[in-house]
Amino acid sequence: MLTKRQNLVEVMKGGNPDRFVKQYECFNMIMNTPITRKKPPIGGEIVNEWGVTTRWPEGQIGAFPVHDEEHTVVKDITKWRDVVKAPNIKFPAEAWAEAKASAAAVDRTEQYCTVFVAPGLFEHVHYLMSMEEALMAFYEEPEAMHELIEYLTDWEIELAKEFITHIKPDALFHHDDWGSQINSFLSPSMFEEFFLEPYKRIYGFYKENGVELVVHHSDSYAANLVPYMIDMGIDIWQGVMKTNNIPELIKKYGEKITFMGGLHSGEIDFPGWTQDIIAEEVEKACTEYGKLYYIPGSSQGLAISSFPGVYEATDEEIEKMSKKMF
Repeated sequence: MLTKRQNLVEVMKGGNPDRFVKQYECFNMIMNTPITRKKPPIGGEIVNEWGVTTRWPEGQIGAFPVHDEEHTVVKDITKWRDVVKAPNIKFPAEAWAEAKASAAAVDRTEQYCTVFVAPGLFEHVHYLMSMEEALMAFYEEPEAMHELIEYLTDWEIELAKEFITHIKPDALFHHDDWGSQINSFLSPSMFEEFFLEPYKRIYGFYKENGVELVVHHSDSYAANLVPYMIDMGIDIWQGVMKTNNIPELIKKYGEKITFMGGLHSGEIDFPGWTQDIIAEEVEKACTEYGKLYYIPGSSQGLAISSFPGVYEATDEEIEKMSKKMF
């Protein structure tokens, strides 16, 4: 029997896996670094390290940045340098002790020691100034947007240096949603103009320093951006939704990138979920998308579910499909 890590490699190279990869089983996320993303409690709000106010309303399954006259950080993109100040990421060695212990405990023959980064460049921009203002600024003030993205990219490289120094990861899980369920937020040409080179810098730096796998999360439609994902150095696109025509993507790009997802969180991860609902969706996905270049899993951006039991039930059904199809 292959190790979890060996099995993933066989899936990615189109070889001979002996089972489906069960969602995030290959990735041991090191989440207890001193550089962590602050999240508000349910019903509360916080101001994060960048000055962005984030609020988690009661009854919602996630937190959202607040954009009004009082809370928006960047009100004028041409004056972003006056208000955007990168937070400190230099911490003494003792602050890294817990994370280093977690990394040392990872069996790297079984799993990838993985660092987590969120938000990504696109999300970061619209967190600072709102989605509407950000999308308009790409058209109206492209020079200022390039400068802001370069500033954020430089900060991400410094962040990578800290992770590499203290954790020595062999995988990166990077979060940046690039679309809605039906289309990308930016046209391919605009996406290329603003984000291709910055992400090539970031992902290239990690790979030049020992990281073997780059997993990028975007639970959205982004089929029109896959060529750029490959050029950036993304190995696994996590969060791929059914609206992307996954069989076609696998056929066209499978030898260059692996697709992880295919199970829409909204269809399996909700208050009235049942094992039968999950079983039906998992069977459809595994049967339709196949054994190679595909990892079945929820579109959710971590090894969690919004409602208790869904993640574990999904794993159980994937294991059943492995016994049925391998």
